[in-house]
Amino acid sequence: MTRAQVRGFLEALAAANPHPRTELEYQNPFTLLVAVVLSAQATDVSVNKAGKTLFADAPTPQAMIRLGVDGVARHIRSIGLWQTKARNVIALCEALVEKYGGQVPHDREALESLPGVGRKTANVVLNVAFGEPTMAVDTHIFRLGNRTGLAPGRTPREVEDGLVKRIPKELLRDAHHWLILHGRYVCKARQPECWHCVAAEWCRYPAKTLVAPLALRAVPA
Repeated sequence: MTRAQVRGFLEALAAANPHPRTELEYQNPFTLLVAVVLSAQATDVSVNKAGKTLFADAPTPQAMIRLGVDGVARHIRSIGLWQTKARNVIALCEALVEKYGGQVPHDREALESLPGVGRKTANVVLNVAFGEPTMAVDTHIFRLGNRTGLAPGRTPREVEDGLVKRIPKELLRDAHHWLILHGRYVCKARQPECWHCVAAEWCRYPAKTLVAPLALRAVPA
C-alpha cells in the first residue's frame, strides 16, 4: 500500500471502532503484564476466565509469589502451556520484587529482561499500560501486514518496523488494537470475510471475496 492507502485503511477501521481497547481483562500494569504472558498460544477468553480467580487471589507480585508455582498452576490449567507459564509467572514476580520494587517498569529493555517477556509482550504493556505508540505483532497483525499490503515482511520484526514507519504517528497506538481485532474477527486466517470488511477498498489482497459464501448468507424470513 501507499502511505495514503495505509491511512485510508486505518481511518476506515477507526470509523467503525473509534475507541479500541484490548480484550484482555486487567486492573493495573501488573495484572496486564501477567495476562499478556499467559495469552501466548491461548485465547483472551481463556486468559480472562483464569485471570478472574488468579488475580483475586494474587493481585500483586508479592501475593503471587506467596501463591507459588503450584498455586498459580491451579488457576491456569485450562490455558495452553500452563506448567511453563506458572513457573514463568513466579520467576517474573520475583524479578519485579527484587529489581523494581514490585512495580512494572516503564522501559522496554527492563521489560524484555523479565522471565517470559519478549518483544511482543513488552510492546503490549508499553502500549496499553503506559500509552506508548508501539506495535505488538502477533499472528493476526503479521498476517494482515502481509495479506493486505500494509507492511509486508518475512518476520514479525520486519512487519513491526514497516508498520511503525508507515502508520501516521497519531494513529499508531490505536492501530495496534484495530489490526488485532480486524484479524481476529474479519480478516481471518483461513477465510478472510472481505464481504463485510470496512477497509476492503484500500486492501491490496488479490483474492478478496466480496460476496459471502452461500452457506453464510442470511436466509430470508
